[in-house]
Amino acid sequence: MKDTRTKVSIILMAGAQAMLNSTTSLLISSASLVALLLLDTDKSLATVPVTAVVTGTALATIPASYFMKYAGRKAGFIFGILLGMLGAAIAAYSIYIGSFLGFALGAMIIGTCSAFGNYYRFAAVDVAGPEFRAKAVSYVMAGGLIAGFIGPQIARHTKDVFAPYLYLGPYLAIILLGVLSLIMITFVRIPKMKEQVFEDTPRPLLEIMKQPTFILAALSAMIGYAAMSFIMTATPLAIVGCGLTEDDSFNVISWHVVAMFGPSFFTGSLINRYGDFKIIFVGAALGLACIAVALSGLAIANFWIALVLLGVSWNFMFIGGTTLLTKTYRPSETAKVQGVNDFLVFGTVAMASLSAGILQQKFGWDIVNISMIPFFGLVAVIALMNMGRKVSQIAPAE
Repeated sequence: MKDTRTKVSIILMAGAQAMLNSTTSLLISSASLVALLLLDTDKSLATVPVTAVVTGTALATIPASYFMKYAGRKAGFIFGILLGMLGAAIAAYSIYIGSFLGFALGAMIIGTCSAFGNYYRFAAVDVAGPEFRAKAVSYVMAGGLIAGFIGPQIARHTKDVFAPYLYLGPYLAIILLGVLSLIMITFVRIPKMKEQVFEDTPRPLLEIMKQPTFILAALSAMIGYAAMSFIMTATPLAIVGCGLTEDDSFNVISWHVVAMFGPSFFTGSLINRYGDFKIIFVGAALGLACIAVALSGLAIANFWIALVLLGVSWNFMFIGGTTLLTKTYRPSETAKVQGVNDFLVFGTVAMASLSAGILQQKFGWDIVNISMIPFFGLVAVIALMNMGRKVSQIAPAE
């Protein structure tokens, strides 16, 4: 890269991304289990805190973008980290007093932190410059890979520290992760965001959304992300419910998160070589394979293999869908199309994570998995039907 200072900034942002993703994976692996302890009778609401996290992220994504536009990325990252620490403090106090609603509120505020943190990869590109874009994004994605091990293991080793207040430790640990993130971001040098001027005239949003390519791109990202959240959110409940241990759950989620982010280093190359449609199709096929493994037994190996397949499925479907989406809009349409796409994705994920707990508690693990077959199948069929045609980046208006 250009100089040592640039390299240091990229590495520090990768570290901050690792702290953020560690917080997320800690929440994923423990929030439903905490909810089981805090709920009195209706355990079907156990996934509400995970839904709250996703909802917080969805609601704050666009405000976070505008905040950074006017205050700068660095100020936005610091504000987001402080929000995450506040949410963790509320969640920890709620565990101490036994408040389910307070815990869900804390989880939602932590979710807003993720909305700000989602812009680390864009800031990395700003720091590195266009010529080092791929390498910068790869470093930041590595933060997600590391987090697969950090978050669930923190939950595993700190859940009993403040007994009898189980799981108080992990949420106090999130505050410490926030402190580390603040230290890292303090030393990052990020250039000011530039106002862009476009020559082309944007089209109506409905016209863009009617494109078959947009429909597949949005469906791939929505179903890939929602199915991943749906099955993953129910997994800790299913593992504990069938007699395995909470430690088994933490380990399964660890490898699931690694499988989500690990392929990112070569997914782009696979898309360039084989095309968006083939990668989306493979992602949907891996989702169906995940379900087949999950339905074949309740041994720890079944959960482990199924969740690894689910992680790779998410990676291919989400990145494939995101890449395909970029070919459906002009530069002047970027903000509104990406905003609508993210709203559709996170809105769908929120509904999926909420319904996962209800289905798991009332109908069981098999129904959770079977219910996803039509959705993976739909994306696979549409991708297969389009596999023979080539889509180019849409040209700006004359």
